[in-house]
Amino acid sequence: MAQKATTRKITLPPGLGAALPAAPETVSSDRTPADRLSAWKARWGISRMAYRVKPGLYALGAPGADSPVFATANYRLSFDALRTNLKGLSAWILALDTKGINVWCAAGKGTFGTLELARIIAETGLEKLVTHRRLILPQLGAPGVSAHRVKAYTGFSVAYGPVRAEDIPEYLRLGRATPEMRRVRFNFSDRMMLAPVQLVHFGRYLLPAAALLYLLGYRADAAYTAGALFAGGALVPALLPWLPGRSFAVKSAAAGLLITALIALAHDQTPAQLTARALIYTAAASFVGLDFTGASTYTSLSGVKKEMRLAMPAHALAFAAGLAILAAGRFL
Repeated sequence: MAQKATTRKITLPPGLGAALPAAPETVSSDRTPADRLSAWKARWGISRMAYRVKPGLYALGAPGADSPVFATANYRLSFDALRTNLKGLSAWILALDTKGINVWCAAGKGTFGTLELARIIAETGLEKLVTHRRLILPQLGAPGVSAHRVKAYTGFSVAYGPVRAEDIPEYLRLGRATPEMRRVRFNFSDRMMLAPVQLVHFGRYLLPAAALLYLLGYRADAAYTAGALFAGGALVPALLPWLPGRSFAVKSAAAGLLITALIALAHDQTPAQLTARALIYTAAASFVGLDFTGASTYTSLSGVKKEMRLAMPAHALAFAAGLAILAAGRFL
């Protein structure tokens, strides 16, 4: 005979409760110029890991006992995407402690997860503020949450809202998500929104390297180094659906090979030098572009790990082969 699920008490580590507000903080659905500037800085990797809100319960508008309860990450871009798409609505917002990581990545890492959701419900006393027992979670957070366990721990049932926060008002009106709301899009603007942080992350290493090579007189190599950054950091997200192959490493290598070929037109070099540089800088572009696999919705966490495991040795081999050809050319 099946046993009835019972609410299990969550035992909290000492000191965790002190980090949460004693009462719900009030937020609005407005996006201020300061919010826009901070979001722009975060997308360019400026103080990105500090761009977060305090975990806890927030009151949007004037929520009451029957107002909807949403859960999101404490990454500020995720939090702001939710609140700014709830204009004219009153709601409760639970910001889980995802360590400043967005919902989708945090779900894969486990910080947007069952126990964290149960913990924050218990700490904020949500059950005393609402008469219903329903939570609306983002669809991309589903991999980290076990709905039946949340129900057993807290008494709250879980419903998954639409992929995009902009569809939430219509979702609330219909009381369900349409197939279109469930569809994950990763179009050109979505992809290019992620490109700046990739460029900044790798640019801090490759641009100084390119500058040094230029000053030392290796102008072709300086151009190839900058080209590898552009190919992997900008061309890959821009042309992702049209680049050949399924693997991000292969797609990125194709982008790198294209840029390498274009740069080769402007520099005189022997066939051996061209071959060596094609190996070195195509591998570099592939390495940069491969990092984009963790930012896309195309690949699961296990898929990312598998691709990294296969691609990294190939990158190292191509790089070493290119250096060997260049070194041999000096003595032959």
